[in-house]
Amino acid sequence: MTANKNMKYSVLGLILMCISPLLHAEDGHSLWLRNKGKGSVNVVCSKNSPTLALAKQELREGWSGNAGATVNLILKTDKALKADGFKLKENQIQANTESGILYGVYELLRRQQTGEVIKEETINPSYERRILNHWDNPNGTIERGYAGRSIFWRPSKDSLGVTEKDKTLWTEYARANASVGINGAVLDNVNADQKMLTAPYLERVKGIADILRPYGVKTYLSVKFSSPSMIGGLKTSDPLNPEVIKWWKDKVKEIYKIIPDFGGFLVKANSEGQPGPQDYKRTHADGANMMADALKPYGGIVMWRAFVYSTSDEDRAKQAYGEFMPLDGQFRDNVIIQVKNGPVDFQPREPFSPLFGAMKKTSVMPEVQITQEYLGHSTHLVYLAPMWEEFLKSDTYQAGVGSTVARCTDGSVYSQKHTAIAGVSNIGLDTNWCGHDFAQSNWYAFGRLAWDNKLTSEQIADEWIKLTFRNEGAESADWNNNFLKPVKEMMLLSREAAVNYMMPLGLHHIMSANEHYGPGPWWAPARTRKDWTPPYFHKADLTGVGFDRSKTGSNAVSQYHEPLASQLNDINTCPAELLLWFHHTPWNFKLKTGRTLWDEMCYKYDTGVKQVRQFQKTWDKIEPYVDADRFTRIQNKLRAQSQNAQVWKDACLLYFQQFSKMPIPYDIERPVNNLDDLIKNDMKRR
Repeated sequence: MTANKNMKYSVLGLILMCISPLLHAEDGHSLWLRNKGKGSVNVVCSKNSPTLALAKQELREGWSGNAGATVNLILKTDKALKADGFKLKENQIQANTESGILYGVYELLRRQQTGEVIKEETINPSYERRILNHWDNPNGTIERGYAGRSIFWRPSKDSLGVTEKDKTLWTEYARANASVGINGAVLDNVNADQKMLTAPYLERVKGIADILRPYGVKTYLSVKFSSPSMIGGLKTSDPLNPEVIKWWKDKVKEIYKIIPDFGGFLVKANSEGQPGPQDYKRTHADGANMMADALKPYGGIVMWRAFVYSTSDEDRAKQAYGEFMPLDGQFRDNVIIQVKNGPVDFQPREPFSPLFGAMKKTSVMPEVQITQEYLGHSTHLVYLAPMWEEFLKSDTYQAGVGSTVARCTDGSVYSQKHTAIAGVSNIGLDTNWCGHDFAQSNWYAFGRLAWDNKLTSEQIADEWIKLTFRNEGAESADWNNNFLKPVKEMMLLSREAAVNYMMPLGLHHIMSANEHYGPGPWWAPARTRKDWTPPYFHKADLTGVGFDRSKTGSNAVSQYHEPLASQLNDINTCPAELLLWFHHTPWNFKLKTGRTLWDEMCYKYDTGVKQVRQFQKTWDKIEPYVDADRFTRIQNKLRAQSQNAQVWKDACLLYFQQFSKMPIPYDIERPVNNLDDLIKNDMKRR
């Protein structure tokens, strides 16, 4: 036995010696586009353009197929293809548009590099517009950005002129987006600054648009609704005022004169203090339609956010539905209502927003958050595709069984003039773009799901790992078993692990007010509006915990269609993962696991901590298969995440134990922090 064991390690040592020279230092800047071609290819295309030139270049530099093969790029109208769709063959790509050809090239190269089958296939995108929302400010900061400053904007004291360094960075950004099918970018924060519509900023937008255009990426802007009165010299921004209407028409004309393919506006109105049509006793439809009419002649759209909530006592989770459902059918066909995946605010787990599927006469687009505002910023490894897959596959039942969120928003269930999906970007000036090397997978996953909302999290993870980490010669070291398999498993478990150690069983919005990082279920200053405080959401008391949204509570369940409404309303049939979202549940309530609510909560938090510790073990084992730079960076992040998970567990269990008055099960590791110290440390950071 010993001899065999020693022989096994000797062979492994030889293998690792062979791999070591191939593991060059990596700073992560190349993202998933680091693989170079291994052979020559002859590219045939009868037409020329900047986009087609890029397609040819990508094929020649990335070709991994048979050396000397010929690939034909054919622009030919085919009714079976959508605007960006393409027909794929091993040696041919056909599309209606130049961007379709480029997407087909990236598809072909990705399949070659990942070993996926290349067959004759017609491939169309799920959504017409697949957009990154950048929450970047004109001064270069990024709201909820955890990867450095903006790639688009600089401090106000700096020149707005476009440099060669800018152009190089924007080209790399555009290429990364195009490689996963993203075709739009909102360049500034939804909490918009009026000066974005002034001439100097529009000139810089033009510079950005010129770089992004060959890659098929359109530019959009978030705009401040009160711009006519703030920069236009008008006394009002009332959307029904003739002067205001003319101001917007003139401004749109100015924009399209310098950016002919401008995509349109994103608007956050009458939300969290932002101005909007309700300031003038007008509706969201009045405001959105006024802008839509100005954009219509140029093919532009308005993405009007449904993230609204007032200071009323009504359940915050109900308010968007309450404001927008009465307006269904009143919006222009180039208005898309942009709805966050859940009814509150990008929590680790939420039910889908009831607006999906319910608005039958209005285009509705999902908004998901790629940047990890509530999920550990750029410190925690949380692969978000499982969250988005869960969301997109949720059945709304609005048009019968199978009326999933995906089908209700991609045109499959309801006829929509435009379809779209948006992801709040996690991109900044950090060398590796996203702060955490694994956070790159969420940028990649958003693009892939925006292109094909039927893909699985596992398939996307498999692709990303192979493109991002696999080195030449890796297969000879059994790379699939020793790297791909364990790392993929870690990624696929990571979202549920985060839910476990942060907000299990439907708990939500119990994070610290300090940049939404770390636990803070106790935070409730007297002068702060209640629906910004964790106690508003968790409602913990001596009888139980959770927000009662049943028919006897806020009745938020009534906003969902049957049979889902009844399932959620009944505490015995409500899924355990959403129990405390919909029910104020007694501490001794028995779950299907046989445990009381309190015990189940304890085990969930403990499981989350154990899962993250296992991630550390998994990563340490794969050290021989990854370059030292990335290995160390990720190892350090996982250590911090493990420490954070322990703090989450201790803080939440010790805090809620004050109400449950029940012991932490004795087979669970004891808290290692004191509640008073955790609260004091949290307060110091404010």
